[in-house]
Amino acid sequence: MTLSPRDIVRNNVKEKLARGEVVASMTVRLVRSIEIARIAKTAGFDSLYVDIEHSSLSLETTGQICIAALAVGIAPLVRVPTTRPEHVSRALDGGALGVIAPHIRSAAEARAVVAAAKFPPLGERSTGGGLPHLQYRSFPAAEASAAMNEATMVVVQFETADAIERAEEIASVEGVDMVLIGTNDLLGDMGIPGQYEHERVRDAYARTIAACRKHGRHVGVGGLATRTQLAAEFVQMGARYVSTGTDLAFLLAAATERAQQVQGIKLR
Repeated sequence: MTLSPRDIVRNNVKEKLARGEVVASMTVRLVRSIEIARIAKTAGFDSLYVDIEHSSLSLETTGQICIAALAVGIAPLVRVPTTRPEHVSRALDGGALGVIAPHIRSAAEARAVVAAAKFPPLGERSTGGGLPHLQYRSFPAAEASAAMNEATMVVVQFETADAIERAEEIASVEGVDMVLIGTNDLLGDMGIPGQYEHERVRDAYARTIAACRKHGRHVGVGGLATRTQLAAEFVQMGARYVSTGTDLAFLLAAATERAQQVQGIKLR
């Protein structure tokens, strides 16, 4: 049986989103070994994203985790430190199936990310040879590029009031797959840090969901790891991707619970 590039590279997140299902994702900031990909899979996550905007993880480590995630069948994404082409394309070449682009404020910035993430004719990403997504197999360039463009996600982050105001124009950019709202940074920019229940937050999600629905994009919930009821509310409104928290937070929460259990044992 002859395999095509599309037979090999699959993005389960894009497939679930296309079916209208909810995607659960975890963030990697602490663990520097490939075991985190298997742990995420065993825990039931659909995806992980390596956050190299807010961590000291190297590009080499990021690539190894992404390749491990590909092998176990969950989609690896990378939150890049900037939207410069060298950050976007190198993360993707290393094994990521998508990039999360921080601090997007305009359609022009979104178009620049698409250009860096997609091969021609959809973008300007340079072809560098065998890719881990295709098991380093050699395929005709046109077939490989088409399959990779189809599988690769472009996720833009809304973290400012400016981005919410321009939700319509940003969501209209061809090649953008999802808008991920960074709720913590958004609250800070709005001058209401920590006020997760504020009506401006609900309005921001409502406006973003409406704009994305109009243009066939998806919406992600970020920054609400400790407020699961609010995250669920936004899913009911139409969001379909939920960033559930970081590996550090999960480890610390479980460790703290066990330590408190022991400290709470009453001696006779």
